[in-house]
Amino acid sequence: MKDDTVKLNLKAAGPATERPISVAIVAMGGQGGGVLTGWIVSLAESRGWIAQSTSVPGVAQRTGATIYYVEMMPPDDAGRQPILAQMPTPGDVDIVMASEYMEAGRSILRGIVTPERTTLIASNHRSLAVSEKMAPGDSIADSGAVTNAIGVAALREVIFDMNAVAVKNGSVISAALFGSLAASGALPFERETYYEVIRKGGKGVEASIRTFDAAYDRTLAGEEQQSQPEESTAKLPIPASLAAPKADHLLQRLRNELPQEAHGMAFLGLQKVVQFQDISYGEEYLDLLDQLHICDRSADGEAKDWLFTEQAAKYLANAMTYDDLMRVAGLKTRLKRRERIERELGISDKQILQTTEYMHPRMEEFVSVLPVGLARWLIGRKSIYGWLDRRINKGRRVKTYSLHWFLALYFVGSMKRIRRLSLRHLEEVAHRDDWLEKAKTALASNYELGVEILRFRRLIKGYSDTHVRGRSKFDKVMRTTLKIADRDDAATWARLMLASAIKDPSQDGLDGTIRTIETMA
Repeated sequence: MKDDTVKLNLKAAGPATERPISVAIVAMGGQGGGVLTGWIVSLAESRGWIAQSTSVPGVAQRTGATIYYVEMMPPDDAGRQPILAQMPTPGDVDIVMASEYMEAGRSILRGIVTPERTTLIASNHRSLAVSEKMAPGDSIADSGAVTNAIGVAALREVIFDMNAVAVKNGSVISAALFGSLAASGALPFERETYYEVIRKGGKGVEASIRTFDAAYDRTLAGEEQQSQPEESTAKLPIPASLAAPKADHLLQRLRNELPQEAHGMAFLGLQKVVQFQDISYGEEYLDLLDQLHICDRSADGEAKDWLFTEQAAKYLANAMTYDDLMRVAGLKTRLKRRERIERELGISDKQILQTTEYMHPRMEEFVSVLPVGLARWLIGRKSIYGWLDRRINKGRRVKTYSLHWFLALYFVGSMKRIRRLSLRHLEEVAHRDDWLEKAKTALASNYELGVEILRFRRLIKGYSDTHVRGRSKFDKVMRTTLKIADRDDAATWARLMLASAIKDPSQDGLDGTIRTIETMA
């Protein structure tokens, strides 16, 4: 559950005379940071103030947020124009607005949030950084350090899930931040002035005002409005039925064959598998999961709340939805992806979107999607294989939405109909079945170890070199675990190896853990 903190001092920063009021905004792509900056500048100028804004963009979306900076002050009695700064100075910023929780933490580290001066307005939701997504396991940064820092770093704080407020009201987070800014009293402007600025924008006015009002009221409500705890995935309810007869058949199988404790995770896994391939693939998923549940029952899994079955529902789905060329190409050409990009970039109906992506699949990826016989024939023809490999290794810059490349990607994505005939699928099934057999064997004598072996699947993700590195780690961890499978503490050591493999890209930490285990054998 997220802690919502609102500490307000409704006294405004006051009329600026000798020094301007300074506002720093840290926002990621698609969150309307530029729009929010424009609103604040218009807010000041509508009351005759002088305002100036600058921005420094991050390296790329979610590898670095854009920092927007605004300074404002009224002209003096003689009508002289002030000279305003272009970047925030540590210790001299009145208001910091962060569209994401970790960006609030980075603002504190930069020194622009100070307990003597700064009002901090931030959303406590998370948008994961690229480094958090790349790791093969759970590498999400701990938000606790930010929570602790906020408590002492700022003069005043307005912290709650503004993204949820925006989504609920059909707008983006910039409108929620603007509403919280108005309610905080940090600027000496009336609420109606904020409305005027939003209306002048002319786009999404009604949704922006709804979001503004909701955030304004939420800010004033303070700690009296508590957030609700998030429900466990395993306990998520599943629908009673589905409209499509074939899909409903799968749902009823899931409901009848699996324990209630695993329903939520199994339903998510089933959706993922069917979307990846088709209904018959969903049948295969449930067949395998039912076999694993039978093993769980034999191991007295009911006493452990069917943990093995619930974990199998998750990691089996991941194993069955591996990344291949068909999946990558299909994701590139999805309408939802294009709509998301247009929304994040603020593309209007009068603008044309074009994306250029650098794609560098290895020859192994191309061959692996071919039918088994053809793939093995090509691999056996070393001269042809080598010539094709040299051609492919050059890489390509692909204009996704040009007719030529879109049709090519769409064609590759449509090849998923023959995926189950491919060499890659044959190899994935063999690896999957071997992994499940090892988990079932361990389960019979050591329940915890069986569960940990299922979790080893966290190490395998992505495609190309990323997939190869993940498989290498998986093989090391599995090989060492099997050597100590008869030890009472085997599950503990398996857990430690998994943690080392997840957190250490170089594998030095994993190799050190393995050496320690080998000295004990």
